[in-house]
Amino acid sequence: MSANDRATGQPTDLQDHPRDSVFLRACRRESVPHTPVWFMRQAGRSLPEYRKVRQGIAMLDSCMRPDLVTEITLQPVRRHGVDAAIYFSDIVVPLKAIGIDLDIKPGVGPVVETPVRSRADLERLRPLEPGDVDYVTEAVRLLTRELGGTPLIGFAGAPFTLASYLVEGGPSRNHEHTKAMMYGDPELWAALLDRLADITAVFLKVQIEAGVSAVQLFDSWAGALAPADYRRSVLPASAKVFEAVAGYGVPRIHFGVGTGELLGAMGEAGADVVGADWRVPLDEAARRIGAGKAVQGNLDPAVLFAPREAVEVQARRVLDAAHGLDGHIFNLGHGVLPETDPDALTRLVDYVHEQTAAG
Repeated sequence: MSANDRATGQPTDLQDHPRDSVFLRACRRESVPHTPVWFMRQAGRSLPEYRKVRQGIAMLDSCMRPDLVTEITLQPVRRHGVDAAIYFSDIVVPLKAIGIDLDIKPGVGPVVETPVRSRADLERLRPLEPGDVDYVTEAVRLLTRELGGTPLIGFAGAPFTLASYLVEGGPSRNHEHTKAMMYGDPELWAALLDRLADITAVFLKVQIEAGVSAVQLFDSWAGALAPADYRRSVLPASAKVFEAVAGYGVPRIHFGVGTGELLGAMGEAGADVVGADWRVPLDEAARRIGAGKAVQGNLDPAVLFAPREAVEVQARRVLDAAHGLDGHIFNLGHGVLPETDPDALTRLVDYVHEQTAAG
C-alpha cells in the first residue's frame, strides 16, 4: 500500500504529482476540493508505532538515519490520511552538523554544552555545507519516492529560535541571556542572526533540492518579543532566509507560538503562508497578516483531549473563522501533544475533509 492510500480505503483526492495536491493548491490560494489538513509534530510521540521504532535510539541519532526518518515521516500519513507529510527531524540538526556540542535530552530538549555569549563564540558557527547533512538528502529522496502525490514539507528553525537555544544553552522561559545580548550588544546579535540565517538557508536549500514540495520556518520562541524588537532585531534575518529560497518556487510557511501581536510583521518576512496559533481567530489572524497570504491553523492541541463532539465543535469554529479566506490549511495551533489519542487525530482529519468537501 502506498502512502497515498488510507488503511480504510477512503480516497484522498491527491493527484499523481505533489504540485496538484490539495495542500499545495491551498498554499497557492487556488480552489480546493476540501480544506487540506496536516499537523505539526504529527510524526512523533503520540504514535505507538513511532515509540516502537525509536526505542533505544537517541533523538539526534534517529534524525541521521534515512531509513528511520523515512519510516517515521510516513507513519502519520498512513494512519491519519493527512494531506501532507512533514520531514522528521529537529531544528538543531544543522547546528549539530557544523560541530556545535549539543544534545537533545529527554524531557528537557536541546542542551548546548558551551553557550554562545561572545564574539569568540560566534566563530564556532562555521557555514553549513550540503555534505554535512547528506543523510537529509538521502532521506528526502527516499520519502518522495514513497509518498508519490503526497507533498513533503521540509523545515528549519528560524534564526531567532536557534539563537535563543545557543545563547541560553537550552530551553528558556524568559530568554534573559538572549535579550541581554540583543539589547546590550546589538552588533554581536545581528552578526549571530545573520550567520544563523545563512546556515538555515542552506539547510532549507538542501531539502528543496532533494525534493520537498514546501518548507516551514519554525520561530518557536518569537512570541517572547515585543513587536518593535521583532521588527528591528529579528525580522531582517528571517526575511533573508525566505529570500534565499524564493527562487525555487516552493511555498514557504512561517510559524511561531504566541505571535498574535507579531502576525503583521511575520507576514512581511516573505512567506507565502503564515501559521497562527490558537490564541487568535483565523479571520482576525488573516486581517493582521495582510492580503496575499494563505493562512494555516489553528485548533488548540489540548482540545483533542475532549470528547469527540467537543472536538468537532471547536474544529467547526476554526473552519467558520476561515470561511472566505483565500487559502486555508487546517492545522493545530502548535504541535501534537505526546499523550494525544491517535484516533482523535484521524477522526479530526475525516471531519475537516467531510465538512469542507465541495458539493
